[in-house]
Amino acid sequence: MAFWLFKSEPSTWSWDDQVAKGEAGEEWDGVRNYQARNNMRLMKLGDRGFFYHSQKEKAVVGIVEVCAEAHPDSTTDDGRWDCVDIRAVAPLTRPVSLAEVKQIPELAEMALVANTRLSVQPVSDAEWAVICNLGGVAP
Repeated sequence: MAFWLFKSEPSTWSWDDQVAKGEAGEEWDGVRNYQARNNMRLMKLGDRGFFYHSQKEKAVVGIVEVCAEAHPDSTTDDGRWDCVDIRAVAPLTRPVSLAEVKQIPELAEMALVANTRLSVQPVSDAEWAVICNLGGVAP
């Protein structure tokens, strides 16, 4: 299993919106960055990801699961763009802020710190464990 991070502006798509979609999940559509798209093309069913609120909150707030592998993005007719479907698994017991992540030496190389604009990014096994522990959930 691989781990990922999905960033969203809560005013556009929030953790609560994701939870409301239930077991069926929702397309992670609208991504128009090649690196983020390529990350989604690598995802497999059952991969887990952090759900991250960007903008004002800037915090990991939940865990999601890939429930459909890469397929054409339904929001465009341009065949270059794919997306995956994700479903909510569990909220973190407490959000883990970007400021907190930046203070932890083991997370200094994390894409969230090193490439702050990338909306879909890989998370290493070690990074996953650290953030899960900070968020009060089992890795």
